[in-house]
Amino acid sequence: MEAKVLGQVDYLPTYQAMAAFTQGRSPDTPDELWLCEHPPVFTQGLAGKADHVLDAGGIPVVATNRGGQVTYHGPGQVVGYPLVDLRRAGYFVKEYVYRVEEAVIRTLAEYAVTGHRVAGAPGIYVRLEDPFSHARREGGPDFTGLGKIAALGIKVSRNCTYHGVALNVAMDLEPFSRINPCGYAGLRTVDLSTIGVSTTWNEAAALLGHKLQALLAP
Repeated sequence: MEAKVLGQVDYLPTYQAMAAFTQGRSPDTPDELWLCEHPPVFTQGLAGKADHVLDAGGIPVVATNRGGQVTYHGPGQVVGYPLVDLRRAGYFVKEYVYRVEEAVIRTLAEYAVTGHRVAGAPGIYVRLEDPFSHARREGGPDFTGLGKIAALGIKVSRNCTYHGVALNVAMDLEPFSRINPCGYAGLRTVDLSTIGVSTTWNEAAALLGHKLQALLAP
């Protein structure tokens, strides 16, 4: 899987390019991983409800064909778009989601931060009071004491994936207060800088890229 660092690119043309790549690929097309960040934009998944956008203000809202609800993309966030042929890779969608989440967890571990899954709520979360605690978290969608640090939204077409994962590094988090993130009212959103981790976009993108390449290999 070749990683391509696109830098800051507008959301809509990138979405269209992913769709075109996926529609045009053959069984021999090599997988790719696109790493980028976007100017401020809210994106609405197929299950998204308009009332989860509380106040878009001047930030555009783009309807997409990925799974999930509304989320926000902006500068200071690493967005990874793995374009993977699952039939060739030899695993199914559920396993793919697990591997993408695991890549985020292992990226956070490089910063000594413990990432957590929440059953029934894709994405990765951290304990707000102690993001560096290794204590295991059990249970279903109870967000008490948690902040969401990475969001996941995927599309599978002809056994090939697009859309992907967004890891918050050092952002203006205010726009998250204008939505119900991923459909959950009041869900706290955090980034690495909020929890005391100082890193650059390039370093975080390189780390996440390496983890995704390793974990999504056949």
